[in-house]
Amino acid sequence: MREANVRRSTLETRIQLSLRLEGSGEINIDTGIGFFDHMLKAMAFYAGFDLELQCQGDLHVDGHHTVEDVGLSLGAALKEALGEKKGIQRFSSTITPMDESLALVAIDISNRPFLVDNLKFNSDRLGDMSTEDFREFLRAFAFSAGITLHIDLMRGENDHHRIEAVFKGLGRALKDAVLIVGSEVKSTKGVL
Repeated sequence: MREANVRRSTLETRIQLSLRLEGSGEINIDTGIGFFDHMLKAMAFYAGFDLELQCQGDLHVDGHHTVEDVGLSLGAALKEALGEKKGIQRFSSTITPMDESLALVAIDISNRPFLVDNLKFNSDRLGDMSTEDFREFLRAFAFSAGITLHIDLMRGENDHHRIEAVFKGLGRALKDAVLIVGSEVKSTKGVL
Protein backbone atom coordinates (compact mmCIF):
# COMPACT_ATOMS: atom_id res chain seq x y z
CA MET A 1 0.00 0.00 0.00
CA ARG A 2 1.45 3.36 -1.06
CA GLU A 3 0.66 5.86 1.67
CA ALA A 4 2.19 8.64 3.74
CA ASN A 5 1.46 10.67 6.85
CA VAL A 6 2.78 14.20 7.14
CA ARG A 7 2.70 16.59 10.06
CA ARG A 8 3.83 20.17 9.62
CA SER A 9 3.89 22.67 12.44
CA THR A 10 5.06 26.26 12.06
CA LEU A 11 4.22 29.58 13.68
CA GLU A 12 1.69 30.04 10.85
CA THR A 13 0.07 26.63 10.36
CA ARG A 14 -0.47 23.20 11.94
CA ILE A 15 -1.17 20.45 9.43
CA GLN A 16 -1.96 16.76 9.77
CA LEU A 17 -2.25 14.89 6.49
CA SER A 18 -2.75 11.26 5.54
CA LEU A 19 -2.56 10.19 1.88
CA ARG A 20 -3.23 6.77 0.35
CA LEU A 21 -2.70 6.46 -3.40
CA GLU A 22 -4.88 3.36 -3.77
CA GLY A 23 -7.92 4.97 -2.21
CA SER A 24 -11.38 3.76 -1.36
CA GLY A 25 -13.11 7.15 -1.54
CA GLU A 26 -12.32 8.44 1.94
CA ILE A 27 -11.78 12.18 1.69
CA ASN A 28 -11.98 14.47 4.70
CA ILE A 29 -10.54 17.96 4.28
CA ASP A 30 -10.73 21.01 6.52
CA THR A 31 -8.35 23.89 5.86
CA GLY A 32 -10.68 26.61 7.05
CA ILE A 33 -10.97 27.89 3.46
CA GLY A 34 -14.17 26.47 1.99
CA PHE A 35 -13.41 26.94 -1.70
CA PHE A 36 -9.92 25.47 -1.29
CA ASP A 37 -11.44 22.43 0.45
CA HIS A 38 -13.83 22.05 -2.49
CA MET A 39 -10.95 22.05 -5.00
CA LEU A 40 -8.81 19.64 -2.96
CA LYS A 41 -11.75 17.24 -2.65
CA ALA A 42 -12.27 17.33 -6.42
CA MET A 43 -8.56 16.66 -7.02
CA ALA A 44 -8.43 13.74 -4.55
CA PHE A 45 -11.66 12.25 -5.89
CA TYR A 46 -10.50 12.21 -9.50
CA ALA A 47 -7.05 10.95 -8.49
CA GLY A 48 -8.64 8.04 -6.64
CA PHE A 49 -6.71 8.99 -3.50
CA ASP A 50 -7.81 8.76 0.12
CA LEU A 51 -6.98 12.10 1.71
CA GLU A 52 -7.38 13.17 5.32
CA LEU A 53 -6.25 16.75 5.81
CA GLN A 54 -6.67 19.06 8.77
CA CYS A 55 -5.06 22.49 8.80
CA GLN A 56 -5.24 25.21 11.39
CA GLY A 57 -3.71 28.32 9.88
CA ASP A 58 -3.42 31.99 10.63
CA LEU A 59 -6.51 32.86 8.61
CA HIS A 60 -6.88 36.08 10.61
CA VAL A 61 -3.88 37.26 8.52
CA ASP A 62 -5.08 35.76 5.23
CA GLY A 63 -5.16 32.38 3.50
CA HIS A 64 -1.71 32.49 1.90
CA HIS A 65 0.22 30.55 4.57
CA THR A 66 -2.49 27.89 4.79
CA VAL A 67 -2.65 27.37 1.03
CA GLU A 68 1.12 27.28 0.54
CA ASP A 69 1.77 24.99 3.51
CA VAL A 70 -0.96 22.59 2.39
CA GLY A 71 0.78 22.46 -0.99
CA LEU A 72 4.12 21.73 0.66
CA SER A 73 2.60 19.03 2.87
CA LEU A 74 0.60 17.36 0.10
CA GLY A 75 3.64 17.36 -2.19
CA ALA A 76 5.80 15.82 0.55
CA ALA A 77 3.17 13.15 1.16
CA LEU A 78 2.97 12.28 -2.55
CA LYS A 79 6.75 12.02 -2.78
CA GLU A 80 6.92 9.79 0.30
CA ALA A 81 4.05 7.57 -0.86
CA LEU A 82 5.72 7.03 -4.24
CA GLY A 83 8.97 5.88 -2.62
CA GLU A 84 11.51 4.85 -5.26
CA LYS A 85 8.87 5.32 -7.98
CA LYS A 86 9.54 1.85 -9.40
CA GLY A 87 7.11 0.89 -12.11
CA ILE A 88 5.02 4.07 -12.17
CA GLN A 89 3.65 5.41 -15.45
CA ARG A 90 5.48 8.69 -14.62
CA PHE A 91 4.08 10.87 -17.45
CA SER A 92 0.47 11.88 -17.82
CA SER A 93 -1.59 14.59 -19.45
CA THR A 94 -5.30 15.29 -19.44
CA ILE A 95 -7.67 17.72 -21.05
CA THR A 96 -10.61 18.36 -18.73
CA PRO A 97 -13.77 20.34 -19.48
CA MET A 98 -15.93 22.09 -16.91
CA ASP A 99 -18.85 23.65 -18.74
CA GLU A 100 -17.35 26.40 -20.94
CA SER A 101 -13.86 25.94 -19.48
CA LEU A 102 -11.12 23.62 -20.69
CA ALA A 103 -7.83 22.86 -18.95
CA LEU A 104 -4.80 20.86 -20.02
CA VAL A 105 -2.70 19.44 -17.18
CA ALA A 106 0.56 17.60 -17.91
CA ILE A 107 2.75 15.89 -15.29
CA ASP A 108 6.16 14.29 -15.21
CA ILE A 109 7.04 12.65 -11.89
CA SER A 110 10.69 13.29 -12.58
CA ASN A 111 12.25 14.60 -9.34
CA ARG A 112 12.85 17.79 -11.38
CA PRO A 113 10.35 20.24 -9.91
CA PHE A 114 8.93 22.90 -12.16
CA LEU A 115 5.65 24.74 -12.68
CA VAL A 116 4.53 26.39 -15.90
CA ASP A 117 1.04 27.86 -16.03
CA ASN A 118 -1.06 30.58 -17.61
CA LEU A 119 -3.54 31.08 -14.77
CA LYS A 120 -5.24 34.46 -14.87
CA PHE A 121 -8.55 35.25 -13.23
CA ASN A 122 -11.31 37.80 -13.67
CA SER A 123 -11.98 37.96 -9.93
CA ASP A 124 -9.68 38.60 -6.99
CA ARG A 125 -11.48 36.01 -4.84
CA LEU A 126 -13.46 32.81 -5.23
CA GLY A 127 -15.51 32.33 -2.12
CA ASP A 128 -13.12 32.99 0.72
CA MET A 129 -9.95 32.27 -1.29
CA SER A 130 -7.68 34.73 -3.05
CA THR A 131 -7.24 33.65 -6.67
CA GLU A 132 -3.52 34.48 -6.58
CA ASP A 133 -3.10 31.72 -3.98
CA PHE A 134 -3.92 28.97 -6.50
CA ARG A 135 -0.52 29.45 -8.12
CA GLU A 136 1.11 29.41 -4.67
CA PHE A 137 -0.51 26.03 -3.92
CA LEU A 138 0.46 24.55 -7.29
CA ARG A 139 4.05 25.78 -7.04
CA ALA A 140 4.49 24.51 -3.48
CA PHE A 141 2.91 21.16 -4.41
CA ALA A 142 5.02 20.65 -7.55
CA PHE A 143 8.31 21.60 -5.89
CA SER A 144 7.69 19.59 -2.74
CA ALA A 145 6.55 16.52 -4.70
CA GLY A 146 9.44 16.80 -7.16
CA ILE A 147 7.21 16.90 -10.23
CA THR A 148 7.17 18.91 -13.41
CA LEU A 149 3.68 20.38 -13.76
CA HIS A 150 2.31 22.25 -16.77
CA ILE A 151 -1.14 23.82 -16.68
CA ASP A 152 -2.71 25.40 -19.75
CA LEU A 153 -6.08 26.95 -19.03
CA MET A 154 -7.19 26.80 -22.64
CA ARG A 155 -10.53 28.60 -22.36
CA GLY A 156 -13.27 29.63 -20.02
CA GLU A 157 -15.15 32.61 -18.65
CA ASN A 158 -16.39 31.63 -15.19
CA ASP A 159 -13.47 31.57 -12.72
CA HIS A 160 -15.10 28.83 -10.62
CA HIS A 161 -15.40 26.59 -13.68
CA ARG A 162 -11.90 27.46 -14.86
CA ILE A 163 -10.06 26.54 -11.66
CA GLU A 164 -12.28 23.51 -11.06
CA ALA A 165 -11.30 22.19 -14.50
CA VAL A 166 -7.65 22.59 -13.43
CA PHE A 167 -8.07 20.73 -10.12
CA LYS A 168 -10.14 17.93 -11.67
CA GLY A 169 -7.54 17.67 -14.44
CA LEU A 170 -4.74 17.58 -11.87
CA GLY A 171 -6.49 14.71 -10.11
CA ARG A 172 -6.97 12.80 -13.35
CA ALA A 173 -3.34 13.35 -14.37
CA LEU A 174 -2.06 12.23 -10.97
CA LYS A 175 -4.18 9.06 -11.13
CA ASP A 176 -2.57 8.09 -14.44
CA ALA A 177 0.98 9.19 -13.56
CA VAL A 178 1.20 7.18 -10.31
CA LEU A 179 -0.29 4.05 -11.92
CA ILE A 180 2.04 1.06 -11.62
CA VAL A 181 2.71 -0.33 -15.10
CA GLY A 182 5.93 -2.29 -14.54
CA SER A 183 8.66 -3.07 -12.05
CA GLU A 184 11.50 -0.80 -13.13
CA VAL A 185 12.07 2.92 -12.80
CA LYS A 186 10.84 4.51 -16.02
CA SER A 187 13.91 6.56 -16.89
CA THR A 188 16.76 6.27 -19.37
CA LYS A 189 18.99 7.26 -16.42
CA GLY A 190 17.72 4.41 -14.26
CA VAL A 191 16.71 6.77 -11.44
CA LEU A 192 14.21 9.54 -10.86
